[in-house]
Amino acid sequence: MSTQAWIAKQKKREHLVKKYAELRKKLKAEKNYAALAELPRDSSPTRSRRRCELSGRSRGVLRKFRISRHMLREMALKGLIPGLKKASW
Repeated sequence: MSTQAWIAKQKKREHLVKKYAELRKKLKAEKNYAALAELPRDSSPTRSRRRCELSGRSRGVLRKFRISRHMLREMALKGLIPGLKKASW
């Protein structure tokens, strides 16, 4: 499980991305890269990282479920995700 600081930092980045989205779009259309560089670094969507909603893990996060592979397996074995079961062949 990741620390609360990493999770808080990611939430702050997501907030800044939403806050500056329209302004960034406008500045890019005008090709005003000097003004774009003056914006906070964390307002860029590429700095954002996908994290597990439950554990905060940054790697192995499945987009469809927005949880890590570890949490997905655990929840599937408990029967908490409908239609998902452990494969056996």
